Amino acid sequence: MRIDKFLKVSRILKRRTVAQEACDKGKVAVNGKPVKPAHQIKAGDTVEITYANGGLKFIIKEIKETVKKDEVSSLYEIITEN
Repeated sequence: MRIDKFLKVSRILKRRTVAQEACDKGKVAVNGKPVKPAHQIKAGDTVEITYANGGLKFIIKEIKETVKKDEVSSLYEIITEN
C-alpha cells in the first residue's frame, strides 16, 4: 500500500491530499528516509511525521484497505509523540 493512502486509512492525516503534500515537502520518513507519496510500505516499517509543532513516530503493525473507526488502533503502534 502507498504511504499516502495508509496515512488516510489509518486516520493519522484526515485527507489523502494532505498526506501527499506532507510527503512532497519531506515531512514523512519511512525507516529514516524521506519518501514520496507513492512509496510502498509494509508491516514493520517505522514512519516518522514532522509537524510544525512536533511530530509523530509509529510502527506499522497491519495494513488493510478499509478499516472501521474503532479498529484504527490495530494498524499502528505509536513510539513517540511530540
